[in-house]
Amino acid sequence: MKKIIKLRIGLVIFGLLTLSIMLTTVSTAFAQEVAVGSATATVLTALTVTSSSGITFGNVYQGVAKTIDNTDADAGIFKVTGQVDAGISLYFQMPEYLALSDGSSRMTISFNSTDCSVDTTGADSPTTMNGTKGWLDTDPRNLPGAVQIGSSGTSIYLGSKVTPSIYQAAGNYSGDIILTVSYNGN
Repeated sequence: MKKIIKLRIGLVIFGLLTLSIMLTTVSTAFAQEVAVGSATATVLTALTVTSSSGITFGNVYQGVAKTIDNTDADAGIFKVTGQVDAGISLYFQMPEYLALSDGSSRMTISFNSTDCSVDTTGADSPTTMNGTKGWLDTDPRNLPGAVQIGSSGTSIYLGSKVTPSIYQAAGNYSGDIILTVSYNGN
């Protein structure tokens, strides 16, 4: 009989402990709060970069340098479109030489510190460059960092100079000029 009483007392204590643990767990669950936040993002219009015209030197003579100004109709023209008023970074990769297609002869091409203009009106011709809406005669190796895409895009005009040697081989010379454009978050 004593064993049964001890067993009942043990079961009652075990039951009370179990109930106490359950009540503690339940009361803890009721003491919690939850908040839900959110994350949003808007992806901007994709950038497009086109070269509508390369620098056109036309005919050049052996030993006679020829320069094309960035405001000349024969200047190279690049057009950038994307999110209006978004800041962009511009970077040119320019050749040191133009070459015949078979690579047998090269001719020096150079770019000076005033061979580039940036027009945020997006004008299609360097001859109509609006100096109040961009940068005139800037260095193509160090383009402005505050360029924004205008409502009609942004145009970049590039001039340069070729210097054929007095023994320059006759033929059609060419070289790649690469403009890299990226959004910069400004």
